[in-house]
Amino acid sequence: MKTLAVVQARMSSSRFPGKVLKSIRNLSLVEIIGIRLSRSKNLDQIVFAVSDDPSDDPLALEIERLGLEVFRGSLIDVQKRFIDCGTFYGADVLVRVTGDCPLIDWGVVDLIIGEFYASRAQYTSNIAPATFPDGLDVEVFSLTSLVASRNLFSSDLGKEHVTYDLRESGAFSTQNVRHSSDLSKLRWTVDYEDDLKQLDADLPRGFEDMSWEALLESGFIGVVSSTVRNEGTNVDSGQRLWDKAKKVIPGGGMLLSKRSEMYLPDQWPSYYSKAKGIEITDLDGRTFLDFSLMSVGTCILGYGADSVDNAVKDAVTNGVMSTLNSPAEVQLAERLVELHPWSDMAMFARSGGEANAIAIRIARAKTGRDKVAICGYHGWHDWYLSANLASNSNLDGHLLPGLEPSGVPRSLAGTTVPFDYNDSEGLRKLLATGEFAAVKMEVSRNYGPAEGFLESVREMCTEFGTVLIFDECTSAFRETFGGLHLKYGVEPDLAMFGKALGNGFAITSVLGSGDVMRAAQGTFISSTFWTERLGPVAALATLQEMEMQKSWEVISANGARIKKHWMRTLSGFGLPVQVAGLDALATFSLDLPNWTDIKTLFTQEMLSRNILATSAFYSSTGHTDELMRVYFEAFDEVFAEIANDTSGPSVSARLLGPPAHVGFKRLN
Repeated sequence: MKTLAVVQARMSSSRFPGKVLKSIRNLSLVEIIGIRLSRSKNLDQIVFAVSDDPSDDPLALEIERLGLEVFRGSLIDVQKRFIDCGTFYGADVLVRVTGDCPLIDWGVVDLIIGEFYASRAQYTSNIAPATFPDGLDVEVFSLTSLVASRNLFSSDLGKEHVTYDLRESGAFSTQNVRHSSDLSKLRWTVDYEDDLKQLDADLPRGFEDMSWEALLESGFIGVVSSTVRNEGTNVDSGQRLWDKAKKVIPGGGMLLSKRSEMYLPDQWPSYYSKAKGIEITDLDGRTFLDFSLMSVGTCILGYGADSVDNAVKDAVTNGVMSTLNSPAEVQLAERLVELHPWSDMAMFARSGGEANAIAIRIARAKTGRDKVAICGYHGWHDWYLSANLASNSNLDGHLLPGLEPSGVPRSLAGTTVPFDYNDSEGLRKLLATGEFAAVKMEVSRNYGPAEGFLESVREMCTEFGTVLIFDECTSAFRETFGGLHLKYGVEPDLAMFGKALGNGFAITSVLGSGDVMRAAQGTFISSTFWTERLGPVAALATLQEMEMQKSWEVISANGARIKKHWMRTLSGFGLPVQVAGLDALATFSLDLPNWTDIKTLFTQEMLSRNILATSAFYSSTGHTDELMRVYFEAFDEVFAEIANDTSGPSVSARLLGPPAHVGFKRLN
């Protein structure tokens, strides 16, 4: 019976890239592991199993230079790498060791091997549960059992973590070896750069020849940190920071749509270190293609558009704020009025919620009325959330189910009333009361207006002396060079533009006819940072770049292509697919009871392919044909796996964490 130690190693560690070639006491991790395993009496051979990806070429060369055996196989399917390695070397029994455990102990290895042969179990380890220090983990199993587990289950977890199905399925006989004392909280492994530095500083000279018991007796205790054992398998730096953020920032962050729980709880990268084009690099150095929300629709030209960023850099050099005003805001007002001939004046803020609140204040000042009829999502301010004071479900179809208007004065109840899109008669009944200052609505979101609907809204607002406000913070510049209302030829009294206007820089505008806008002079609307220079400068540069590229045509074509692919692929799998939204703001869903689980699994599996993807796609000019093909290939692969197994238990069993949140849910 040939017993083969297979050391799993790679350069592309997400938490600490290249760590296996880093040194402790001038010895690389792979060299230390080779030295320590060579002392084993029960091993017939030691092989380092690395991937055949070019990133591991330096690792393979170093292993060979050290005179050690190297085998190369699949980067993603680690289980197959192990099986191919064992087969190539004619092994009967495999001993799994990982390359981030430089203090692996030959005595522990021999102990586990001995227990494996004595018990005749198909799998023996010291990790279920763990009682030895983290870093002394050893798994021993027969090659035939590993092959059998793959043939029976072939799960993604098994392919990534090699022995998962063998250990957890219950289909194989397993045995665990315990230490007399529980030392599992000691960490003797290298997950992060700080771990390496601490081991290099604390390990005694000659440690490579010392047994783990001798190291413990010398006073060495290992890495001191808050990291949970094997945390690195499931938790990256972004998720750890997100967990910390929820303790110091209510809800973790200031935008609901960027909460990890909305997409992939416990797994979403959460934070970025760099963004360019449609690529986002996270805190662990992993780079993802963004085929999800492109920063919630703000970066229509892709991340870090050079023309916009350069204009902003010049503005920073010349001063962002001063006692005097920036001329850029006058230039921007003139440009927006030029694009919208029905308008005469503009005002500026920095967020969509602010712009919506400004428009409501102006409408109320103009009409002397209090009530507002709304259709769509219009921000977080009291005037809007007061719609849920009358009924907690009033905004379910406009915002997010489950939102309670806590903190909104009860006296505002009845001042904001929702109406349904395309329901002209319902709106007429409201306006006929003569109590409404404004109708505030999105021109279109999930689907377009029925024939004559927008025209009827315009006519009713004129008839009843109500200010018509189009909230185009999201829809503007997606299908036209300006507001979406230009496509339909219906003119509002006020309109808000945001998100895409500054390509990631904070700028929103309120545009309106002079007759209505002059009402702003009779009320107080003022804020210091509405006068900073960067927003208007970024907006002017963004508008220039949009016009040059005809960006609205590019992103609409991208979205239409995505929609077509979704429909063709998912329908081809026999799935009940629904596609909605503007082409540049496309969404898809499946009419299945466990859609939330399926959507979460889709995001999880796309993330494993280095693509940020959800059920929504916000297009940018950075989504080139080449990158779209990468997305389509991954999309088809993932749904080929999901399509044949969409039952609730089967999908949920594949999730590595909880399903995504639906609606508003408080985060503790």
